[in-house]
Amino acid sequence: MKFIDEAIIEVIGGNGGNGVASFRREKFIPKGGPNGGDGGRGGNVIVIADINTSTLLDFKYKRSYVAPNGQHGKGSDKYGAFGKDIILKLPVGTIITDIDTNEIMCDLTYHNQKFIIAYGGLGGLGNIHFKSSTNRAPRQFTLGKIGERRKIKLELRLIADIGLLGLPNAGKSTFIHCISNSRPKVADYPFTTINPHLAVLNQNDYFSNKIVIADIPGLIKGASEGAGLGLIFLRHLLRTKLLLHFIDISSHKHLNMDDFIKNIIIDVKNIETELSIYNKDLIKKPRWIIFNKLDIFDFQDKLQDLRGLFLKELRPIEKIFFISGKLGVGIPDLISEIKKYIKK
Repeated sequence: MKFIDEAIIEVIGGNGGNGVASFRREKFIPKGGPNGGDGGRGGNVIVIADINTSTLLDFKYKRSYVAPNGQHGKGSDKYGAFGKDIILKLPVGTIITDIDTNEIMCDLTYHNQKFIIAYGGLGGLGNIHFKSSTNRAPRQFTLGKIGERRKIKLELRLIADIGLLGLPNAGKSTFIHCISNSRPKVADYPFTTINPHLAVLNQNDYFSNKIVIADIPGLIKGASEGAGLGLIFLRHLLRTKLLLHFIDISSHKHLNMDDFIKNIIIDVKNIETELSIYNKDLIKKPRWIIFNKLDIFDFQDKLQDLRGLFLKELRPIEKIFFISGKLGVGIPDLISEIKKYIKK
């Protein structure tokens, strides 16, 4: 299924039914009092968060949702039927914004959460409401109200504990494959991952809280200007508690040590720049550096020296790990630290 994480739609509540002017007419009561019923309320447009829905694809092609109108009132004090509410199922993590006011109307963060985004109009009043001591046979009634009309933006932000980021082909998908039951596409070329996806960390302890990891397509320098796949998927990291910044440590293996260090620092700074341009809250999130593909790295005897140097040069980074997603080297230590951090 195609992954769509943004859509703009129009939602319209149903109109209220009109009240009616009616009078009681029976065989021996030719001039009975008023008995006009009220109109029914128009249908509401309601959104509900659904864990079985993962994309906004349906809303990309159908752009307008109109709830049914309420029925008109009738004589004999009969009220008009309410218009039926319509329900829009959205993925958990969807934020709904009113385009005209730029106000966030709701943030759907848990399964079955409901919110009315367009109210139906109230039904009009029948003439029974206008009877008084001076007006025994009122002919007044009121029309139903118009339903609310809104143009709204739907924006899906995945809900995860951990977010993965890095340049294309840094080995994020291999890491996901290693630590979870998720099977993302893995290949030796850039932009293998073209859509965000979620994985759940495998844990031996059945009673542990599940840890959800979000993987997004790789970033490159100039992503904020549209290079590569751009920055559009960074929204899926905004809810995370911790970012893991993956670096392909083998990509500079042809360089001497000094140039290797310099190029790694440049790569990290480039990603930091793109994060800051998109949203400054992202750059403030706790972030660990994960040097991947250790199995094809030439300076393995220098790892501790490199760790100390990078911790100094890449402040405020607090932790650095050297792993091989392919061989599983360093993965248990990284997972252990992730669990401690999330539990804290």
